Amino acid sequence: MRRVDCVLWLTTAALAVIAAEPSRPRGIGPEHAKFYKSPDIFNCISNPSVTLSPSQINDDYCDCPDGSDEPGTSACSYLSDLSPSYASDLSSENASRSIALPGFYCKNKGHQPGYVPFLSVNDGVCDYELCCDGSDEWAQVGGLKCENKCNEIGKAWRKQDEQRKKSMGVAGQKRKNLVAEAGRLRKQVEDRIQTLNTEIQGSVLKVKSLETALADVERQERGKVVRSTGKGSKIGTLVQMAKDRIEELRESLVEIRGQRDEASARLAELEHLLTTFKAEYNPNFNDEGVKRAVRDWEEYAARDKSTIGDAAHDRDLDEISKPDSETGVIKWSDWEEKEESDVDVLYKIEEYLPTAVRGWVDQKLRDFRLLLIENGILAASSEPGSESKYLTDARDALKAAQEGESKLRNELTGHQDDLKKDYGAEDVFRALKGRCISKDSGEYSYELCWLDKTTQKSKKGGSHTGMGNFVRIDSITVDDDLPPDGKGLGWGVRVALRYEDGQHCWNGPNRSTLVVLACAEQDEVWKITEEEKCVYRMEVGTPAVCDVPGNGKGKAGGPKDEL
Repeated sequence: MRRVDCVLWLTTAALAVIAAEPSRPRGIGPEHAKFYKSPDIFNCISNPSVTLSPSQINDDYCDCPDGSDEPGTSACSYLSDLSPSYASDLSSENASRSIALPGFYCKNKGHQPGYVPFLSVNDGVCDYELCCDGSDEWAQVGGLKCENKCNEIGKAWRKQDEQRKKSMGVAGQKRKNLVAEAGRLRKQVEDRIQTLNTEIQGSVLKVKSLETALADVERQERGKVVRSTGKGSKIGTLVQMAKDRIEELRESLVEIRGQRDEASARLAELEHLLTTFKAEYNPNFNDEGVKRAVRDWEEYAARDKSTIGDAAHDRDLDEISKPDSETGVIKWSDWEEKEESDVDVLYKIEEYLPTAVRGWVDQKLRDFRLLLIENGILAASSEPGSESKYLTDARDALKAAQEGESKLRNELTGHQDDLKKDYGAEDVFRALKGRCISKDSGEYSYELCWLDKTTQKSKKGGSHTGMGNFVRIDSITVDDDLPPDGKGLGWGVRVALRYEDGQHCWNGPNRSTLVVLACAEQDEVWKITEEEKCVYRMEVGTPAVCDVPGNGKGKAGGPKDEL
């Protein structure tokens, strides 16, 4: 029983306090109520020196230079800093003529309170988007009566707001996952850098070792006693030249004989045609050209012609055309025996020595030859094609090791540069790099590849148009209304990606794209516009910018819900 009495006492006390508070004038919000408490006098908000009677408030006449005496009418809606002063003004010349109030205040019980522009007060239109209780049309101009729809609109708004909050919660979790993925990718790069440093150190030691090995092999090769390549004596050289010349003449004979046979066949064919023409042409046909041709042919046919080749001659040519290896007329092998050089004799001497002594003699000869070469007494062997397989392999091994070291250093530089790049707050865009999203708009499909490029693709086929290559992460300030579905930029500072130096625009600049980002549950292109010629703007939602300071949604810190 005492508990019930306590509740009744508190309720009575609260009602007494509410009754004691003076009511606010129409159109005044709670944050400006303090200026209208006095029952005896009213001072204009921006110009306190101008005093009015409370009866002049909302009398549909603009008395204050800042319009603060007409919070519930549209009488002062015309005011601005550029408004002229009149002789009837009681204010000083320096009085502010900007409207002091943000607009007509709508309580909107059951929904969120808001302000309606003074021009919309009693304009004959129900502005339910801003004033769902219809209080902005209190005069019922033209018999218009705006019903109070705040319960209905507020219920729908709260449902949608709950969905938005749920979506933002999912988006926030997705961003945490992206940050975790970005951290994992960064750790991979850091680990790879450590591995590369170790591999490069080993590669440097390997290159140095191979350089030493190559120098040793080259030194041994310089002191090596090389066998003769078998050039032979002057007689052998002359025999080889004669053999080559005879082979050349034989091939020419075969070629010329073939040309002769072909020409003979063509001549026989031509003579046959002319003989047929003479036998079949009409002598009564009065054509001097034809008659002259027939006479010339008769004279040609009457001449004595030598026979072009006969069977015996052709047999002789066949025999001459055969290679010497088939005829056996000249045995070149009898003339191609090589003469032994001094080095060959030296090798034959070594063959008669015991194995142990042979190795010792060979090594002493090499050392002695190297000594002579290094002191300039004997020239090093520079015979073309005399490089041994050991020397070639040593050079190839060194070259491969040097190329491997260069490749490792290039990869290391690339990873070090990658760690210095700006991937946004907490490196979050590292996890998105390379992924692409697209949106159809009109005749084109637009594609955004994170931190890579933007592309315009025609739906009718053909080549793609580059709209820009990624340059840097930036930030811009926006001031847009947030649509009910939340797919918009709102207002404030937003993360932006700049893509520049795209495909050249005919009679214009290179294409570029500004990608402005806002928080969303998934990566999605919302809107594409061409702000200037070949200068594009994309509005994109992504969880990557959720919970980022200065990248919130809508107008944070707005009026509270009065329920």
